[in-house]
Parts: sequence; C-alpha cells; structure tokens
Amino acid sequence: MPPYNAPVQDMQFLLHDVLGVSGQDIAGYRDLEASFTAAVLEEAGKVARDILAPLNASGDREGCRLENGVVRTPAGFKAAFEAVKQSGWTALDCDPDYGGQGLPYIMGTAVGEMFVSANMAFNMYQGLTHGAYSAIHAHGTSAQKATYLPKMVSCDWTGTMNLTEPHCGTDLGLMRTRAEPQTDGSYKITGTKIFISAGEHDLAENIIHLVLAKAPGGGEGTKGISLFIVPKFLVNDDGSLGARNGVAVGSIENKMGIHGNATCLMNYDGATGYLLGELHKGMRAMFTMMNEARIGVGLQGYAVAEAAYQASLAYAKDRLQGRDVTGTKNPSGPADALIVHPDIRRNLLEQKSFVEGARALTFWGATLIDRAARSKDASAEGLISLLTPVIKGFLTDKGFEMAVQAQQIWGGHGYIEDNGAAQFVRDGRIAQIYEGANGIQALDLVGRKLAADGGKPIMALFEMVKGFIKDNEGDARMAPFLGPLKAASKDVQAGAMYFMEHGLKNPNNALAGAYDFMHMMGHTVLGLMWARMAKTAYAGLDAGTGEAAFLNGKIITGQFYMARCLPATAVHLARIKTGGDVVMSLPEAAF
Repeated sequence: MPPYNAPVQDMQFLLHDVLGVSGQDIAGYRDLEASFTAAVLEEAGKVARDILAPLNASGDREGCRLENGVVRTPAGFKAAFEAVKQSGWTALDCDPDYGGQGLPYIMGTAVGEMFVSANMAFNMYQGLTHGAYSAIHAHGTSAQKATYLPKMVSCDWTGTMNLTEPHCGTDLGLMRTRAEPQTDGSYKITGTKIFISAGEHDLAENIIHLVLAKAPGGGEGTKGISLFIVPKFLVNDDGSLGARNGVAVGSIENKMGIHGNATCLMNYDGATGYLLGELHKGMRAMFTMMNEARIGVGLQGYAVAEAAYQASLAYAKDRLQGRDVTGTKNPSGPADALIVHPDIRRNLLEQKSFVEGARALTFWGATLIDRAARSKDASAEGLISLLTPVIKGFLTDKGFEMAVQAQQIWGGHGYIEDNGAAQFVRDGRIAQIYEGANGIQALDLVGRKLAADGGKPIMALFEMVKGFIKDNEGDARMAPFLGPLKAASKDVQAGAMYFMEHGLKNPNNALAGAYDFMHMMGHTVLGLMWARMAKTAYAGLDAGTGEAAFLNGKIITGQFYMARCLPATAVHLARIKTGGDVVMSLPEAAF
C-alpha cells in the first residue's frame, strides 16, 4: 500500500483562498495566518504519515482482544497514543482553562481528517473523548468540569457515549437502563449497553462513560431519560483514582471493520453515576455530543475515501494493463498504465471530485460551528443544524461508494486483504450506520430541519446559492458551474415544495422521498462548494498567485463534478415525485 500523504496544499487553499479564515470576524480566526496553519498541518501530516498510518493495516489484522476483563489494543497503539498525547494533538481546540490550546474548531477538523485517513480505528479513541469532553464542558457543573476535563483534554482519561441497548437503537424511549437516586446525590446505574466504541482499552488510566438511563419520575419515552457521568474508576476529592466502579466489559464485537477500535458490550451493575445536566433532560445534553459526532462521522466518510483515492491513484499510475486506444503512451513497456483508460479516469475523477468537494463542505461547516459558538450567531447555528444530517448522511454514503470505486481500480488485487484496498471499504462502511443510521439522518432533515425556525435556514441557503449565481453570471468562464448549480438548486426547491404540497395530506409522501432529498441536497451543496472553488481558482490565475497547475486542476475537476455528478439531482427529484404509495402499497405478506 502506498504511504498516506496529508493534502496540506488543498487544505491551505480552502482555509485561506476559499474561506479566508484569517479575515473572518470570528474570535481566534485572526491568528490563523497561512504560515501558522501550514506549520500545524505539516506537523500533523507527519504524525499521520509516520506514526498512525503504519499501524493501520497491522491494527486491522491484529484487532483488539479481551483478557481477564481488560481489552488489549493492537501492538504499537499505546506508544502511538502517548506520542499523540505528548505532542498536544488531543488538546488542539479544547478550552485553555482545562489545558487546551484554544484553537478554533476548524483546525481540529483539518487535523482530524488527516488522522482519520491515516488510521480511522486509532483516531476513534481520542475522537470519542473529544465528544464526551464537549458534553461535560457544555452541561457540567464547575466541579464536574474541574474533575474530569483536564484529564480528558490530555487524554490521560478517555471518554465514551453509551446510548444503544440490545433491544433499542434509534428508539431510545425503549431504554431499560435505570438510575436509582442515592442520599449523597449520586445515582446507581444498572443496565447493559452495546456497540460502545472504545468502551474498554489499555490506552488510558481511566475511562469516563457518559450513560443515558431512566431515573424515577421521568415518565415514559425519551422525556424520562437523563445523562450520567460514570467513571471506570471513581475519582477521589484530591483528583486521584479511587475504587473500581461497577462497570465492566462483557464482550467485544467481532466486526466487519475498524478492528483496531474496541467496540464493547458494557454491563453496569449498580455503578456510581453523577447527573450531567438537568434531570430527565438527558437527550438535550447527549445531543451536544451527538451533533459533534455526526459532523465527525461525515468527516470519516470522506477521509477514508481520501486515503482510498490516494492508494488507487498510485496503483493506476503504476499498474500496466492494455494500450491507450488513441495511441501507445508507454512504448518501452509491455502495456500502458491503467490511468490512460477513460473509464479509469472517470472512476478516479469521481473519487477526486467528491473528496475535494466534501472537504470544502466540511471545512465550511466547521467555520459555521465556530461562528455559532464563538460569535453567538443564530443564523450560523441554524445553517449548520440544517447541514449536519447532510454532512453525516451524504458524505458517508458517497464516501463508502468512493472507497468501493477505489477498490475497483485495483481489480482482483483489491479483493485480496493483503493489499489494503478492502480495509478502506470495511472501515468506511460503519460511518453510514453509527451516530444515527443514514435513513434517520434523512428523516431528521426532512421531518425537522427543513421546517426549523419557520424554514429560515433552508431559505437562507437558497438565497446564498441565488446570490452567488447572480454575482458571477457576468464571468463567462463560470458558465459550466452556474448553469448546473442553478438547475440543482431548483430541483431542491421543487423537492421541498412537493413535501409541502403532498406531505401534509400523507406523511409517507415526504418520508418515502427523504433519502433522495438528502442526496439531492448533498449534491447541490457540493456543487456550491465547487463553484466557490472555481471562482477562487480563476482569481488566483488572474492575479498570478498560487500554483497554476494546482489551480487549473481544481477548475477541471470542478467542471467534471458539475457535468457528470451534479445532474443526479434530477433523478432524485423524479423519485421523490413518485410519492409514498409506490413504496408502501406492497402488502407486508408479499415481501
């Protein structure tokens, strides 16, 4: 497998040329000068290439193992985890009051992409910890923050989220885990949770579990759910570790992929827990973690696709197979390289155009998160809330598809585990499932986000697209971008209008088309990203700044996406307009 190389040039192009981060009026952004971000990204890229990527295949082969109640991670993981910790990467965008470096979320996003591309399973240990940190930071008491956050920022202690139970996944109202109040203000947590990523391992001295459970008086359904901090080891008043808590791993899952991460069944047997946030309002606290996790999972979708693309591109340039139909390109060899063939080019361009568009969308989303959090901008909060199910659902669906296409470049060698292409497919598959399966993301988008705040966020997005088209329609070079973008935007608006006209009379008319709408919207926002990148690239060429080959390559790749990928919105709209009856009319017994 070719070595992973961090796409620093493309990230710098997005940060400074497309998004203009150092010029944005967001707290902390003025410090993000190009020289500073380049230094951070170059160093992170070295960690990804030299420390994490070499453990990806070996960690996949070895996996995790359960020994006497302790999960052992693959060889090399502990040393790599210590290296990442000691270099401060786990603290990059965390609160300085608790030992963090205080950089904006956008920087954590960029570095996170590199680490996921290099070794997705490894990065999940610190990624889950960051989500648990965020939940405690947002909803914890001053004492809870002081007790847990410094150790979680440094990853001396790691974190988890515990939602799913054997009998309930998405429908958390069916939860059976119970929390019994104690006289000292704590709770006794009893129940079983499954599919807990990094639930037990040997990388940290303590694990801080965030556990959803039902406390007395909350009633049925999700309204009765509360969120609790349940440490593996209790913490003494002086911050030292105390007695082992009543939580233990029951087993680790034998999974399709992400073998280097321990996915555990966790048993809580009267474990001591501490209420996080308000009683019976645990879902609100947990969604702080869930929403961050969904953006992170969307990033996983394209980050794995980036690694798969790099590998398939190297193979296509090296593997000799057949001759170019327009004339031999390698006369001294027995055949030409795969990359000369049009269908291989199509495959590679679909990968490249998706990954680069997805990166642009995710980076833009990260700036919206920063604006919402650091500037208290309600419009930014509404827009990223609208885009979150799209980033999670669309990017993971297409990311998995691109990993499969990368495997296809390798032909039969891609189906052989020794070559590594199959691991990208296996690892990328989970991103479509966890943190809310993608069907749920589609339902969230159509059922909740479109109508949120009276529809202001979706209307703001439509106006953004309309304004961009109007501002650039005088530039003839932009025609290949503006026409397809306008058509796609009209398709999205027509889909939303169909839901309004037909979904109220029969909700199935909306729900049956939700998945298509999510993909239609995903293609459209990637189209917007490509139009923005093309405009920026043309401006760089006009000014003579930047590398001409890079900028021209960006324009040509964008033209491919607009011509070959964006027209998919018309197909999705046609499917939406078939309504719910064609989906629901077959009797259950006929399946």
